[in-house]
Amino acid sequence: MVFCSQSLQMRIVSIYNQTMFLDVSQLGVHYAGRSKPAVDSVTFGLRAGEIGVLIGPSGCGKTTLLRAVAGLERAQAGTIKLAQQIVSSPDTHVPAESRRIGMVFQDYALFPHLNAAHNVAFGLTHLPAAKREQRVNAVLELVGLGNVHKRFPHELSGGQQQRVALARALAPEPRLLLLDEPFSNLDVDLRERLAHEVRGILKAAGATALFVTHDQLEAFAIGDRIGVMHEGHLHQWEDAYALYHRPATRFVADFIGHGVFAQAHIEQRGGEVVVHTALGDLTDIRECPLPEAYPDGLCDVLLRADDIVHDDNAPVKAQILRKAFRGSEFLYTLRLLTGETVVAHVPSHHDHALGEWIGIRAEVDHVVTFEREAVAVTGASATPLTSTTDPLPSTSTAGPLQRPPHATPV
Repeated sequence: MVFCSQSLQMRIVSIYNQTMFLDVSQLGVHYAGRSKPAVDSVTFGLRAGEIGVLIGPSGCGKTTLLRAVAGLERAQAGTIKLAQQIVSSPDTHVPAESRRIGMVFQDYALFPHLNAAHNVAFGLTHLPAAKREQRVNAVLELVGLGNVHKRFPHELSGGQQQRVALARALAPEPRLLLLDEPFSNLDVDLRERLAHEVRGILKAAGATALFVTHDQLEAFAIGDRIGVMHEGHLHQWEDAYALYHRPATRFVADFIGHGVFAQAHIEQRGGEVVVHTALGDLTDIRECPLPEAYPDGLCDVLLRADDIVHDDNAPVKAQILRKAFRGSEFLYTLRLLTGETVVAHVPSHHDHALGEWIGIRAEVDHVVTFEREAVAVTGASATPLTSTTDPLPSTSTAGPLQRPPHATPV
């Protein structure tokens, strides 16, 4: 391993910081009366023209972080820089109106008594009338609404209202655009479609933007970089592929996508590393840690729903506990003879009954492992069998674990 000198390290950090248009470093936001900070030592950066997304469960601190970047919350620790200018530090707080930041809110905040063109022109009063009209026309064309100038908000669909709000935020040419769950009031299909459209609009405008959302598909559709937050901490700041395939923490692995943690034992066999699991041995895999990475090679391995393949000829059998219809596929929750559960995406024409045993196998290209956590299996009959079209079942029928015919534990 080659180590560089401290001065070279400092130069590398300096060059990195200079490339960041938005640079957040060790940021902390505390609310009076709370024992834990809302935002705790968060560091990340956005280059000019990049789109970042903050995602996490309710109360994780993502909206507080967005408000701190906007200047609507005062940070007690760390710094925020915009284009190398410090706008927030323990000694500095540039007010929101002086940061040249545009915002798009959950409820769009359009003025109901103004038509689309006048809504967009609201922040352009400093421009002469001719230039103001030219800019309004340009941004409405950019968002695909060149023919709605005279329409009022109540005459527009939800998606059109959101694009008018986006046009209004882009019109003054802000240095940074912040969007707080801008699609949450729209139906699911429109949300994902509009996310793709908005990404195209922002890229065409050359805008640097930071989103907050709770919708993973929305985040994947729009973000160049995605940050996963939990309890005030930023666990990982990466692109969507890295978050899904190389989660940095157990929380990220659990939060992103459908998956479970299965107990595993890593063993070295000559030049090959083998991962022993209840689904059988995983071999011919890339990016696998060596056994010495964990005490006695014991760990938990992340198994995604797309790692599990329905194969009735496979020696490993699993009982269907839950099935959620997703149109082209089912999401099956399956219980192994060991009592462990896994999830699998199965084509919807593979329609099996609850309680039925099916053959499964693992098809894993690379493994993601974490330190083993103790899991108490209290009896398989404690888990109900459920069928639903919704990821969170509301009805259930209890069913005990029965050994499949001629089956033996793996």
